[in-house]
Amino acid sequence: MRIWFNKTFSTISAVFNNLHLAGRPGEVTIICTHTHPTASAFLAADENYLEPSSLTGQDYLAWCLDFCQSHRIGLFWPGKEAALISLHHGQFNAIGTQVLSVADHETLALLDNKAEFYAALNPEIARTMDFIAVDNLDAFDRAVMELSTRHDSLCVKPSVSVFGLGFRILDTQRDSITHLAKGVEYQIPLSELRLGMFNTRHFETMLVMEHLGGHEWSVDCAGRQGELLCAVQRKKSLLKGHGQAIDNNADIQGMVERLTGHYRLNGLFNIQFKEGKHGPRLLEINPRPSGGFGMACLAGVNLAKMALQAIKGGKVVVPSIDYGLRVTEVNLPVVLQDVD
Repeated sequence: MRIWFNKTFSTISAVFNNLHLAGRPGEVTIICTHTHPTASAFLAADENYLEPSSLTGQDYLAWCLDFCQSHRIGLFWPGKEAALISLHHGQFNAIGTQVLSVADHETLALLDNKAEFYAALNPEIARTMDFIAVDNLDAFDRAVMELSTRHDSLCVKPSVSVFGLGFRILDTQRDSITHLAKGVEYQIPLSELRLGMFNTRHFETMLVMEHLGGHEWSVDCAGRQGELLCAVQRKKSLLKGHGQAIDNNADIQGMVERLTGHYRLNGLFNIQFKEGKHGPRLLEINPRPSGGFGMACLAGVNLAKMALQAIKGGKVVVPSIDYGLRVTEVNLPVVLQDVD
């Protein structure tokens, strides 16, 4: 089967490696495209091509259709413009290409905006942290005042972001020069943030939230149209450099199963949780494989193989998970070469 991954995150290489193990040698051909000729994902693919960097929207959709037809793509696994492409399965089916979408267009749009996602989520499915969405200084001040009556520590994060970008814990004691001198990470002085908001007046929606200070779990999942096939929980150590443990938290497993069914999640996806004083709370659903996907598969399961078996309509074999295993990743130096 010829499987195409368009532009996506560099961590997709772990998925490529596991797909190559899904069948006999040569049975799966991985095609990767990217706008940069030195994309690291090219190193793990069988065929590599450059994408036009300027195309978006309907123009990019047309390019994808042409690429699938000219390169005989059997399965398209989209990263870039995944939400738009999810609306057009019929056009790809017409040229003999199956598309793997993690969810429908409405759900993908919802997952991208955490303020809307949290507000719409039924707590009986999964519980999130206490939060208030704001877009101006007055609303921010009210949110901080209200949440401070219930929680000892607060944090902020943009409603739309990836990789935890923009996450900061509110520091009411120290200024930024102290942060710089002491090497304080992921914190921001409350007074200086307020000054920035005063100068900006209105800004993109931000979440003011209770700060969850406990362990974090990253759960890598394989699903089939709302059926959870397998979920591997990676519990991250509170100490840097101490790896992650393959865990089996019953509360988290239950939330993952309910979230998968409610949003009819499909293929490979990742769900993150963090522990507060009242137990684990949902952080986000990532409709794509995570950066730690390769570590999850070390637990004795090939999640990519399961997803591919499900796509083909065959029986999905789910081996036992090696709980308690401690895993980590080691950087490997490589040489990147331009694509012809």
